[in-house]
This record gives sequence, C-alpha cells and structure tokens, in this order.
Amino acid sequence: MGSGRVKPSSSLMSDFLQQSGGVAVVDGGLATELERHGADLNDPLWSGKCLLTSPHLIRTVHLDYLEAGATIIITASYQATIQGFEAKGFSRGESEALLKRSVEIACEARDIYYDRCKECAYGGSGDARILKPHPILVAASVGSYGAYLADGSEYSGNYGDAITLETLKDFHRRRVQVLAESGADLIAFETVPNKLEAQAYAELLEEESIKIPAWFSFNSKDGVNVVSGDSLLECASIAESCKKVVAVGINCTPPRFISGLILSIKKVTTKPIVIYPNSGESYDADRKEWVQNTGVSDEDFVSYVNKWCELGASLVGGCCRTTPNTIRAICRTLAHGSTKSPQ
Repeated sequence: MGSGRVKPSSSLMSDFLQQSGGVAVVDGGLATELERHGADLNDPLWSGKCLLTSPHLIRTVHLDYLEAGATIIITASYQATIQGFEAKGFSRGESEALLKRSVEIACEARDIYYDRCKECAYGGSGDARILKPHPILVAASVGSYGAYLADGSEYSGNYGDAITLETLKDFHRRRVQVLAESGADLIAFETVPNKLEAQAYAELLEEESIKIPAWFSFNSKDGVNVVSGDSLLECASIAESCKKVVAVGINCTPPRFISGLILSIKKVTTKPIVIYPNSGESYDADRKEWVQNTGVSDEDFVSYVNKWCELGASLVGGCCRTTPNTIRAICRTLAHGSTKSPQ
C-alpha cells in the first residue's frame, strides 16, 4: 500500500480505512478521461486498447486522480480479457502480460505520486494538486462477462440460458489468477449485473485460493434490484458470505439511487460499503455513446456525498463520465462537511 504497506489479508480494508480517516476516496471515470487526453477507444477492448497503444495516457490519468485526492486507483483492465486479446491475434502469454501491465502502470503512477510528494515535502503545492504521502491501494479491475461481449449486456445482465455458473468461472478463472499475482492490493469486481456472476466470482476466489482480497460492486437502473432484475439483497448476501470479499457496493449507477441502495446493502452485510456512481448520464448501448446533458453537475454529485457517508458508505468515488474535478470536489466535501475525512 505504498507508505505504511499493509499485508494483504482480511484486515487490509479495515486497516486502510483507519489510516484514511474513516473514508477512502476511489478514483473516477477512466475511459472518458483517456478520450479527453486524445485516446481513440472505438474498439471492443475499450480502455483496454490503451494498454497496447498508449500506456502513458493511462498512467497520466491515474496520476491526475491521485493528485485530485484519490486514495484508491482502479486499473485499466475492466474490458481487458485474455479472450478479447486472443481474438485480436495475441498469444496467451502476450494477453496475460497485458493484464499484468495494467497493474504495473497503476503502481508506476503511485510511485511517481510518492516521488512528487517528497519533492513537495511541505505537504501542499501552489496549484490545485493534493500532494500528501498517504496509503494508496491499487485495485485490479475485473469487468463482467457482458463487458467482454461489448454489446451492452453488462447493463442488462441477460446472458441467455447457455451461460452457466461453470461457463462464467471458466471465462474469468485465468484472468483473476493473473491479476491476483500482478502486484495489485485487491481485485475490484465491477458492474456485476446478476447473481450468477457474483456466485461465480465468490467460488473462484475460494477455489483458486486467491491471495489478495476483493470487492464486489453491482449496478442498478431502478434503485431496487441489480440490472438483471435479481435481488440486490441476494447479490450482496453472496459477497457477505465470501471471506475474501472486504467491501461490497454499487458502481455505474445514477447518484439519485445510491442512498436507497446503501440502506438495502446494510440489511445483509457488515462489510465496508463502496460507492462510485456514474454522472447520472444515460448511455445509448445501440449507438455506443453517452446522451448529452442527461447527467448531474459535479456540484450536484458531491451534494450527495455526506449523506452517503452518514448512511454507511466508507469508500466513495465516481464511475463513467466523472472526472478528476469530481474527485477533487468529493475530497473537499469530505474534509469540510463530515466527521470523517479522507486525510
């Protein structure tokens, strides 16, 4: 965990949150920031394409988030799968190396951040950057089977009857093994759309004796169930029953639904709750683009933050279409408006 590294164990998250003052700040959207820096992501690999074409941009975006105050950065492996790389003509070894590279890039960004903190030893800088040496976690992202399909099905969770628990475990198995051995602090299973995939992840963590902990974050489009229509309570209960899972929560969901979802999750789990909503904008899966002017401003987004923390969230950040400015605003809000603060 960089300075004051905590050994990977079930205590990793509780120790980290204690060192973070009670609330940790997760980074924000990656793909839209990469596009802002000039990356072309029109590809089934999405942000994973940058592992091939422009790893320096990924490092830059990670650093932007660290300097905005994030204490957890999520790797560019959400859409990076061995099967996806192999479909592009890469060998199994090359595909696994690209997965490892996603973690290496995030670790490099963390090291650069710590170097900048040393250069700026008085604990601040003349600009808006936050340069304070504090523990930082690197979370290796695992997107759902639907994310690999690149057809929007991670937003429906409808994989069809042919996809079974064993199919999903076989699909994810090697990728999870590689990421677990890559130097990341934890695995972030993100945008989990249905109960079947949550069960597959939980069983994989146990069967493969994965050495680092994980979090599960689900997505919802109605504020009640996960996107497939499966019960959020049942999905969160799977995470609760898995010893390797150290946080459970929600990502890529409109901010207006989050408070109710936190209350639901709290009914079935005692684990820390991780919340990183999208900007509230609508995504057109057919046109593969965000519908303009359907989201909330950073001001509106952060107006929810203290409420989420009061209700029980202890890891807060942003997902699609949120930016370093959103994360900076979250940090300011936590520092000024809550008994818990990220520093």
